Formats: sequence, structure tokens, C-alpha cells
Amino acid sequence: MPFEPSSELAAYAEKVVQRYPERRSAIMMILHALQREQGCISLEAQEWVAGFLGIAPIKVREVVSFYPFYREHPVGKRHIRVCRTLSCALNGGYAVCDSFKQAFDTGLDEISPDGRVTIEFAECLASCGTAPVALVDDDLHENLTPEKVRELCASIKAETPAAPPPAPAGETAE
Repeated sequence: MPFEPSSELAAYAEKVVQRYPERRSAIMMILHALQREQGCISLEAQEWVAGFLGIAPIKVREVVSFYPFYREHPVGKRHIRVCRTLSCALNGGYAVCDSFKQAFDTGLDEISPDGRVTIEFAECLASCGTAPVALVDDDLHENLTPEKVRELCASIKAETPAAPPPAPAGETAE
């Protein structure tokens, strides 16, 4: 099914392309707006962006698949990214990740059964001196230990009501 942008997204895209000497230069701004509105960037939405900008769909796909802040699939209400690069790995990053997974009874790259979180590994979060670190939504948490993770998870659970996870693309919830 072809993607149809909201009137707000379409208006934003029309406005933002005017800032650049070439339409294609607006690709990241449009993708950010699309993800904010939709929660993720589906293949159909990528095709719409390509058509709107007058570029080949693979050019949009390259951007979406290269940058880790773009998502192609829905995530839970909260998005947890645990750094797995060398400093974090050597300082307990994998144990930190296991603590998050255990607290929410979920695996990597899945929406937790209560719909609250998605936990992923991330490449460098640029805080090697305070490893291990995790990004919860847009907030960086440093010097994590399993105990700090338990406290953080309790806070997330208190702040974020449980809800069933969204249905995968193409499926409807019963």
C-alpha cells in the first residue's frame, strides 16, 4: 500500500526543500520529521521520500540504513540503546544490557511484552570515559552498573504505562 503523508508532513517537506540549493539535500530533515510523526520509516515511506525529492529509492534507503538514529520498525514507548563498543564492553556493557533485558523480560531489538521498551545495542555513544553508557530516548546514562540499571528500570516503569506493543506493519491488532 503506498504511503500517504499527513498534510502537516507534506507541508513541512515542501517548506524544508526550499532551504537547500538541491531538493535531495533535505533528505535527513524530511526523514527526521517522518520518523517523529510515524514512529519509524517504512519502506513505503522511503519510496515516498524518494519520489518527493526526485531521487532513486536506493538513495533514501542508504541514508536510513546507515544512520543508527533512523528506525525502520516500530519500537516500544521508550527506546533504550546500550553502547557495545570497546570501552563499554570492557567495563560491563554486556551485563548492563542483560540487566535491561531481564528487567523488561525481553530480548534485543524486540518490543517488550508490556510495550514499554525496545532495547538495542548501539555503536559508540561518545562517552568512553564514563563507560558503560546507555541512551534512554535522548538521555545519556553514564557509569552504569546492574544496580543503577535496576533503579533506572523502576523509574521507566513508574513513568511509562504498559500498553500492548504495536502490530507489525501489514497486520492489524485483534
